[in-house]
Amino acid sequence: MKHALSSIALAASIGLGACTGSGGGTAAGGADAGAGEARDEWDDRLDEREVDYSAALRIAALRLTGELPSLAEIQSLASAGGEAAQAEVYRSLVEGYLDSPLFTRQMVQLWRDIFKMGGTAELDAAPVFAAEVVVDGRPYTDLFTAESGNCPTYDPVASSIAAGDCQNGAPVHAGVLTNPGAMAQFYSNLAFRRTRWVQEVFDCVAFPAEVGEPQDVGGAAMYNGVWPLGSIASPATGGSIDFQDVKSVVCANCHQTLNHRAPLFAHFDSAGMWQDAIAVPLPTDGAPPARMEDWLPSGETTAWRHEVPAADLPALGAAMSADPHVAECAVARMWNWGLGKGDIVDTLSVVPSDVIAEEVADFTAGGYQVKALLLDVFTSDDFVRF
Repeated sequence: MKHALSSIALAASIGLGACTGSGGGTAAGGADAGAGEARDEWDDRLDEREVDYSAALRIAALRLTGELPSLAEIQSLASAGGEAAQAEVYRSLVEGYLDSPLFTRQMVQLWRDIFKMGGTAELDAAPVFAAEVVVDGRPYTDLFTAESGNCPTYDPVASSIAAGDCQNGAPVHAGVLTNPGAMAQFYSNLAFRRTRWVQEVFDCVAFPAEVGEPQDVGGAAMYNGVWPLGSIASPATGGSIDFQDVKSVVCANCHQTLNHRAPLFAHFDSAGMWQDAIAVPLPTDGAPPARMEDWLPSGETTAWRHEVPAADLPALGAAMSADPHVAECAVARMWNWGLGKGDIVDTLSVVPSDVIAEEVADFTAGGYQVKALLLDVFTSDDFVRF
């Protein structure tokens, strides 16, 4: 996997565990400055990198299996001969790691970390389902759209996953979006924690999720949203909370999107069980149950993004599956994990889009296969060059 990288992108992403974390070098071992582009110190640093398949193998084995490579694997790589032969052997070894039962264990742990949940059968169901999607070669989009088999169980002794359905009364299931453990873990007033969890995990951006041109709305700060300010609730529209308030901060910058999504998660109670009535409270005296009018004025509809309506959770999952930002987020998360970076949102370990453009293109064209994506990551120039 070879692709050129701008020096700006390298400067933004340098410092990854296996290498620089750039988007790859050329066959000569660095990123070529394009025709007419000025070179700088980051281009020079890229050119200094050298292929080291032995070092890459150690890191790949630890990431993908949790164990160091065997002596036989090390010797097979060392005796392979030239760089081309070593590349072939190294790729074959990585493919073996991806097919190992130990890879299942690593995926369960990875998704526990990404989802920020696990440790009990209920809280493990969502990360184990995500691991199952990866291990079985299913499309990543099943995480938001699968209607059954969404609550599997994990046997750590055998490193195996057994299928299972979620039993929380949801009328239709939509991957982890209806998972009872996730809904219980992130229960909160007005379902905002659930909405934040979905946004940060699958879109890799904290709220505000949608940013537009600054608008003077007569308050202490500017409104930077893309939704009309009047599209979210206030006491004037029948709501209990003034999300249109601009006296000190502009709440609508975050709530323009939050309020259009949160009602979709509001029918799950504190145990993650589906209720016919809204089952989350208001953050006001007595914690009364929320009403639709507390999020949105009459006439407004729930949505994934501005001009991307979603009437229910299956529709939300379909919208997420079609969103290129969600696909890029998946690639960025696997890239950061492979190259030893922290969480994109929590540590601001952002991957510039041009760094992973080729991987994103392959991921989307190849049917959203995470295992194939990981093979791309672990055999990329950036992973094997130091």
